[in-house]
Amino acid sequence: MKLHGITVPHKKNTAHCAPVRIPVPKTVTIPMSMHIGRPSKPTVKRGDEVRVGQLIGEPDGFISVPIHSSVSGKVTKIDEMMTAMGSKCACVVIETDGEQTVSEDVKPPEVNDLDSFIAAVRSSGSVGLGGAGFPSYVKLAVKNLDAIDAVIINAAECEPYITSDTSTMREKIGYVFKGIEHLRKYLGVKRFIIGIEENKPHSADRMKKLAEKSDGVEVKLLPSIYPQGGEKVLVYNTIGKIIPKGSLPLDVGVIVINVTTLAFIAEYLETGMPLVEKCITVDGSAVKEPKNVIAPIGASISDVIESAGGFKTEPAKVLYGGPMMGIAVPSLDAPVLKNTNAIIAMDAREAAPPKTTPCINCGACLSHCPFRLDPRAIARAYKKDEPAELGELMVDLCMECGCCSYVCPAHRPLVQTNKLAKARLKDYNAQKAAKEKEGKA
Repeated sequence: MKLHGITVPHKKNTAHCAPVRIPVPKTVTIPMSMHIGRPSKPTVKRGDEVRVGQLIGEPDGFISVPIHSSVSGKVTKIDEMMTAMGSKCACVVIETDGEQTVSEDVKPPEVNDLDSFIAAVRSSGSVGLGGAGFPSYVKLAVKNLDAIDAVIINAAECEPYITSDTSTMREKIGYVFKGIEHLRKYLGVKRFIIGIEENKPHSADRMKKLAEKSDGVEVKLLPSIYPQGGEKVLVYNTIGKIIPKGSLPLDVGVIVINVTTLAFIAEYLETGMPLVEKCITVDGSAVKEPKNVIAPIGASISDVIESAGGFKTEPAKVLYGGPMMGIAVPSLDAPVLKNTNAIIAMDAREAAPPKTTPCINCGACLSHCPFRLDPRAIARAYKKDEPAELGELMVDLCMECGCCSYVCPAHRPLVQTNKLAKARLKDYNAQKAAKEKEGKA
């Protein structure tokens, strides 16, 4: 079996740019929902003085993580904000004092076994920093460690523009390998594969040299084919295992962890500083000075853009993430999140959607889909409102990578239709399950 994909322009304009720390913003807005799972609950109130690294949001359930202040200053309000996904969540607004005084609570955790390691990862506030935002401690809290054959470290970074992971591999490569040793020690895993695209030769060479000194670590150089960094794609292209629909990497004996996430965990164990800032790629046709920056979580996008020289032209669209899977932000007041790896600002020419024409049934979408789904058939079933057929077409397997829309000569909004179709199928399955439960009552 061969997994398909597309070749996209790399546009790694900032690959050799050392990250620059932005000035401390006047205010930060820190959402309580920056991870997959239940939002955190604020632990501070208006008027409270806070310091860098201080807990300001506690987990509210198993799949939830703590949230810490990225600045020192005073809480001005506990508010509600609209997220880029259209939902609302609580947020903590802090007026900074510019001092960046570190909390007395910031100290290296005591780790001596698997349980204390998992607890430390949870306390760090770590989530998937490649963009997914899944709580790291949940991923690492494996019930049956004997079933884990390998850890795959995702260093693919396949989206155009984004180089924040590349920055990690350049600036913090030592922490990547310290992270590997922590996983080896506490999880007992013996095999580690670093999957990296061949368009990053400098990082790959450094990885290979360090891997030679570390038992059980191999570097897998991968073709620069998007979406190489997709979890299921990466697992197949590194170790040849197929993750079935509805399954996780754990089900095939694999843990997949982003390279920046791994480096952060190692750094936290050494310093005790929780996740309070992010390295972000700032780029796009509307940005004056593309660069990588280090920004406190909660800083506004306008603060980040200003640190990159501002706009050289009026932006028509600004994204969290890359141009393939990024999410358009509703306002430049939107904050930097834990899983923000890039802010891409496009001018009118780059952002303008092409004119859509009728489907010519060329099959390009099918032949380039990583999972060989048929977006043409999915679009027809969605238009006719046939949710059962959507299930048979396995639309819920779609990872929304955008390959189908990218290659469509008719410029059909295929990935958008797939997303709507997935939501329709989810509703249909929920209604079906409710009827079956009612029938058994």
